[in-house]
Amino acid sequence: MKTLIKYTFLLLILLFVVGCNTFEPLDENLSGDDRLTSDPAMAEGLLLDAYEGMPNQFLFNDTSTDDAVTNYLSGYSRMATGEWNADNPFSSRWGQYQQVLYVNKFLTVIDQVQWKRDEETNNLFKQRMYGEAIAMRALRHFWILQEHGGLGTSGKLLGVPYITEFLEHDADFNLPRPDFEVTVQMINDDFNEALEYLPMDWDGDLSKQPSRYSGVDDDIYQYVFGTTQDGRISGRIIKAFQAKLNLLAASPAFMDGSGDYYQKAADILGELLSDNGGVAGIDPEGYYDFYDFNIGTRNFPEVLWRENVSTNFTWLEKQHYPPSLNGEGKLNPSQNLVDAFPMLDGFPFSESHPEYDPQNPFNNRDPRLKKYILYNGNDLNNRIIYTGVGGGSDEIDRVQFRSTRSGYYLKKLLDPGVVISSDGSVSASEKMNVFLRYTDLYLMLAEVANELGGPDYMVDGMSARTIIEALRKRAGIGLDSGDAYLSSISTKEQMRDLVRNERRLELCFEGHRLFDLRRWNMLDDIPNVIGSKYDGSSYNKFVVEQRLYSNYENPNYAPIPQSEIVKFDALEQNIGW
Repeated sequence: MKTLIKYTFLLLILLFVVGCNTFEPLDENLSGDDRLTSDPAMAEGLLLDAYEGMPNQFLFNDTSTDDAVTNYLSGYSRMATGEWNADNPFSSRWGQYQQVLYVNKFLTVIDQVQWKRDEETNNLFKQRMYGEAIAMRALRHFWILQEHGGLGTSGKLLGVPYITEFLEHDADFNLPRPDFEVTVQMINDDFNEALEYLPMDWDGDLSKQPSRYSGVDDDIYQYVFGTTQDGRISGRIIKAFQAKLNLLAASPAFMDGSGDYYQKAADILGELLSDNGGVAGIDPEGYYDFYDFNIGTRNFPEVLWRENVSTNFTWLEKQHYPPSLNGEGKLNPSQNLVDAFPMLDGFPFSESHPEYDPQNPFNNRDPRLKKYILYNGNDLNNRIIYTGVGGGSDEIDRVQFRSTRSGYYLKKLLDPGVVISSDGSVSASEKMNVFLRYTDLYLMLAEVANELGGPDYMVDGMSARTIIEALRKRAGIGLDSGDAYLSSISTKEQMRDLVRNERRLELCFEGHRLFDLRRWNMLDDIPNVIGSKYDGSSYNKFVVEQRLYSNYENPNYAPIPQSEIVKFDALEQNIGW
């Protein structure tokens, strides 16, 4: 018995020892700051996070304007029809502070990481990425300001909190909003500092290297700042966004021309576009060649900033092709937008125009209309679409959540050669996210030049008139006998209307109009969305969807999410929300 007790006791001791080792909590493999400083790839991941989810031309927020509706319930539709509020901030960009904090965290470790073994190369990598980081911090704050800057409940024109440090979980996030101009200045300050570190282009051109790198080994400079970095933010991209920032500040909803913001935008745009060849540098096919191109194309003169070309964008055709082509027909352009396209001779569309044909109101029109909008009788790669009576599944309201509600389908941004089979398979296509293109910049210069001195005021050899003439001529307007309507424009007010309409047409469905309407202080004045149906003998207009922005106190300034207002009492809400 004593022997049994002895061995039982020894067995319990052995089990206890083994158990301590067997059931010890496992290492959770959670990486901390020590991993950031010892692993350059992981550290750079913080910087690369700043590039994730950037606004591009596939936002399709046009359905919140007078340019389009959707055939399903979307946040942008709800925004336009009376459901927009601080609890439902459908267009909010407040979440972009996450990328700001990633950047600021990166800046806390950048000096502790060994990026390359060679000291000179390591130092150049560090400086390049520092420039990128503060540029991306500025850019994220610009996008937040574009959405949330505005008149606060106090009646003051406010910006958004500008965060320049990494805030730990227990930090004070209760930050007040500074004055609007203070935020603008802080964004500009970061952009200007970034310009000291970054080249204009990622081409390794030694003649254009920032002065701080003079004396650096040529081969090392070209290695660090060469073409392998293409796609990251550059000096040219920074300047373009500085121009956007200054134009935003100058616009009627904000400083309304006071200060020197129009002039600052003009100076930057004049330099950028002169470097692009001036008016003569406008890409002859730039109104479509950034989305409608052959597989394998990699040179895009129209595009200033983009992501890599990819085959992963055929969801666009699936979502927006009409149902007869096995698509879902989601975005439906409006008659309002169709009517904004002028006649072929350049004069505004009018039923009293001598070349207007009531049986085919799309004849003798601006050629961009046929290129951008799939109207009744238009085609996709010779596949004709009918949206009126007898149009089958493509007819207005024929198939719920698939057929058009307005009488029109989207054509722009889609690859007309794509074939969607009945089993859902899709033929090959290539596209890319576009963040900046030159036509936008030329139209910005036309706007600021006109505001500074009228239709013929020159900025580095370019005026609103010469730019608009070139863009309309590129589109095919007035080729037979000149653009008499443009020639008749003589006042700043007339040119302002024309420039704004050209922005509407050239940039339609690329996410610009909502922000343009807001900075022009015009969102609450847009009309209801109109559609048009062909009944077999004539086209009949009807109201598709109301626009109820006039019900809001001031929709030109978007709400800050109520969840943020509740958490942080120092944060002032925009007026009316």
